[in-house]
Amino acid sequence: MKEIFVSIGADADSVAGWLGSYGGQDSPHDISRGVYASEVGIPRLLSLFKRKGIKVTWFLPGHTVESFPEETMMIYEHEHEIGAHGYSHENPVSMTPEQEEAVLVRSIELIRDLTGKKPVGNTAPWWEMSSVTVELLLKHGFKYDRSMADNDFQPFYARVNRRWTKIDYSKPAKEWMKPIYLGDLVDLVEYSANWMLDDLPPMMFNKHACNSYGFTNPRDIEQIWRDEFDWMYRNYDYAVFPLTIHPDVSGRPEVALMLERFIDYINTFPGVRWATYEEVTEDFRRRKPFQKALEEYKARQQRIAEYQKKLSK
Repeated sequence: MKEIFVSIGADADSVAGWLGSYGGQDSPHDISRGVYASEVGIPRLLSLFKRKGIKVTWFLPGHTVESFPEETMMIYEHEHEIGAHGYSHENPVSMTPEQEEAVLVRSIELIRDLTGKKPVGNTAPWWEMSSVTVELLLKHGFKYDRSMADNDFQPFYARVNRRWTKIDYSKPAKEWMKPIYLGDLVDLVEYSANWMLDDLPPMMFNKHACNSYGFTNPRDIEQIWRDEFDWMYRNYDYAVFPLTIHPDVSGRPEVALMLERFIDYINTFPGVRWATYEEVTEDFRRRKPFQKALEEYKARQQRIAEYQKKLSK
């Protein structure tokens, strides 16, 4: 019997995206595109989700919550889950640990003030995680994150202390020919951050990015999404399909029509359930308790260590 969850992460980057990541902080036009995302894109997507009877997870930068309180209140009133997504879409890799924690704490406060409870989920801006991101999420009570890509359709527990050796051509080759250390498992559920299932890269023009295009036919992207879904559905009895959208992209008419077609397509498959990431996380933890996953992972680490020891002889 199929048990397939489809979870939409709606990242309302809005103006924050242009401040922190897209390079539009000095462009009145780009800032106005961020305004469009909240004032036009959010209500359009909320209307679509209501018509289709589905709940999604909105990842809101603190800047969006404070700058567009009416639109973010609409999200809450429609009973969608709300997760954290930085304040001004800052790149965690570029911040000090103190800055990153200050941003996280402020984001938690704003979401708690909006919804009455602390968020349990997070998406790192640009899907970039610093060396302390997971530690901070655990410290502040988060249950899941959607920023890593170790798997595509299966939830997994996050790993910390992952280490790898970069190539340095100024040194002897033996100094960089070393295997990766895959890291240590921690009790934070992760979901795939999959650029192929993200509406923004191919369908939002960004004049500041050398590889930006932004004029892709949404029907081409729809076919990619269908192919990914079809393969997943054929090969898994249990899976999570992680779709990422943005109101400044999927709020555009041609993309909104594509998203509606894609929702209708998915609904033709038996055993498919639309769910927020919080709901899927609770289900996954019942299926795969952390202690069981930790025991299995430690056994795998031991097998890898024995193999590497054998090779070194």
